[in-house]
Amino acid sequence: MSFSSPMCQLLGRHDTLACADHLWIDPPFEPALAGSGVAIWTTDVGHAERYRQLGVRVHEGLDVPADIADYAGVLLFWPKSVALGQWWLDTLCAVLPDGHRLALVGEQQGGIKRVSKLLQAMDMMAAKEDNARRCALFATRVVARPQQDDGWMQFEALGMPLASHPGVFGHGKLDEGTAMLLGALPDKLRGSVLDVGCGGGIISAVLAKKGLEVTAVDVSHFALEATRRTLALNGVTATVLGSDMLGSVEGRFDTLISNPPFHQARDVDIGPALTLFDQAPDHLYRHGVVFIVANSFLPYRSALEDQFSQVEDVTGNGRFRVYRAALPHRFAR
Repeated sequence: MSFSSPMCQLLGRHDTLACADHLWIDPPFEPALAGSGVAIWTTDVGHAERYRQLGVRVHEGLDVPADIADYAGVLLFWPKSVALGQWWLDTLCAVLPDGHRLALVGEQQGGIKRVSKLLQAMDMMAAKEDNARRCALFATRVVARPQQDDGWMQFEALGMPLASHPGVFGHGKLDEGTAMLLGALPDKLRGSVLDVGCGGGIISAVLAKKGLEVTAVDVSHFALEATRRTLALNGVTATVLGSDMLGSVEGRFDTLISNPPFHQARDVDIGPALTLFDQAPDHLYRHGVVFIVANSFLPYRSALEDQFSQVEDVTGNGRFRVYRAALPHRFAR
């Protein structure tokens, strides 16, 4: 197989890991896996959809696959969040039998360097199998034990209880950009709101408390569950939908609000935001308005101007800016 991502290129040197008797957990999207027989467990809505289109066996979501112990080995793609990686280790040691084969692969600058110490702290061996393309591969055996921590936590921001989990954007705190965005929203918002990239759900909860009809969208199942929990903690309701940007969203809205992601691993990637801006006009009423917060260095104003006739800076500082966009070009013609 000819892989595209560095981690999978490293794995390509180890044929046994790319067999049908292995389960891969949260890999990047790899078109080369079509027809490979490898099974995928992913918490990413977009990856799940694309893998299914390739005919790859997919288990999607946060629930553990019922047949996980039937696989000869489990391969975890180490996340950039060390706390999330620790949660994965705790979870796998709670659901896999003692001595089960477990491999971990990750980028050297993405936290994989800490795996050896983490495994040793859990009385598990840490055999470094390979090192190439700025990635490392470790092999170990599960030491079965009860789940130490389910990862979920509750904290308070803006006088509201919020739920969070490692892997959710801004885990355990209110992101500065999101706080600026909330402060910039007009009091006169009415009707239906689409919260894209809902994260831990604070924007959705704030707006639902004001009586707006909110739809919360995210590509991460960790974020979707965090949003559901945040809404419940605050006694409000909203529609919570798994979607890769607006790919699974139907209908039109009065307002679209987003703090779009711009990281792909360690690299800046504004592709998702550009996709959102391109899709947004099809999901807005003629009078619809978009509010976006972004790091100041990102070229979002010009990208919004490609789609909307009216774009303005609402507020900002040295780090973040909030943009308001209205009247898509197709309505202005």
